[in-house]
Amino acid sequence: MLDIKKVRETPDVFRKAYRDRGGRYLPALEELIEMDQAYREALTLVESLRAKKNELSKSIGVLKRSGQNDADGLLAESEKIKIGLQRQETGLSAMEPKIRQLTLGLPNAPDPSVPMGAGPQDNRVVKTWGEPKILNFKPLDHHELGERLGLFDFERAAKLAGSRFALLTGQGAALERALISFMLDLHTKEHGYKEFLPPLMAQAATLEASGHLPKFREDLYKIETASGEPELYLIPTSEVSLVNLHRAEALEEETLPRAYTSFTACFRSEAGSYGKDTRGLIRNHQFNKVELVRFALPEKSMEDLEIMTRQAETVLERLGIPYRRLELCTADLGFASAKTYDLEVWMPGENTWREISSCSNCLDFQARRADIKVKRNSGKREFVHTLNGSGVAIGRCMAAV
Repeated sequence: MLDIKKVRETPDVFRKAYRDRGGRYLPALEELIEMDQAYREALTLVESLRAKKNELSKSIGVLKRSGQNDADGLLAESEKIKIGLQRQETGLSAMEPKIRQLTLGLPNAPDPSVPMGAGPQDNRVVKTWGEPKILNFKPLDHHELGERLGLFDFERAAKLAGSRFALLTGQGAALERALISFMLDLHTKEHGYKEFLPPLMAQAATLEASGHLPKFREDLYKIETASGEPELYLIPTSEVSLVNLHRAEALEEETLPRAYTSFTACFRSEAGSYGKDTRGLIRNHQFNKVELVRFALPEKSMEDLEIMTRQAETVLERLGIPYRRLELCTADLGFASAKTYDLEVWMPGENTWREISSCSNCLDFQARRADIKVKRNSGKREFVHTLNGSGVAIGRCMAAV
């Protein structure tokens, strides 16, 4: 969530930030600026009416205590102000949720270090590792190869759940289990992460805090719950759960950074995604992922982003998979991210690079929504910075293997 005070004080900074992001959020930003201005003016009027009402109440009290009976005029004026105040307070209360919804719908502003760009074509390759093998034959893609080897059965997966689901069989299922254990062991034993196994469902407030609601409502699977029960959604990533572990908490300064990891299934409807990416393991409605989340001190969060990205790279290096690191440009950043690195692996069967991990620094964007603060040793409290990344996506990793 944006800091409305910063928007109010430096609107042109945010106008530029959203132009850099492609411009689509500029109308909502202007609406927020306009509504915030109206709210501030209404608040000033309400405070003025409250002060005048209190002043009249004191004057009426003085007259009554002195035994004078000529307070009728003041009482009439006080009642008139009271009616006007109630009307203004009602209007003010109606504006607050609208401002909040506008704020929740606006993405993070890019960090100044993020390269300018109009789309994915402007992302910058900052590192490569390994050399894609040059083959003297046309290789099969992972979908065909896996089915020939008896690792996948997409026909029976469709029988069970429909299109864009995978059924792993025999050594395919064993390979996925081995990759999960390898990644979790690496991150917990060598990289210092604490492992969690969270619920696969989350309440709306949890998804709102992580930035997935209201923005990605159409991509989520909503669960039908009993009457009176809070609405639940299948998690699109365990980032949702890990970020919310400290919702409405203040973390001691010396306990940061905190590094958490989890393996979960993830669920995304991605209703607008069609084409070849939906074939095989690349873009399914259900997939497995090992997630990395870090809570960092604001002054050190960019260092933490480098650390976390390097840890995700280690997974690929241990597996011997060639990869490259991209620094995303302003227009290609995710909703909650201020700076992102994507790791892409070489897919010889497709003769192209495919994203396998996205590591992002959200600064205080999620922490502001989730009310997660750091309690400084000086006693000062401020919002922590949150980071998240795939460590890595299991299905895509298997496809690369």
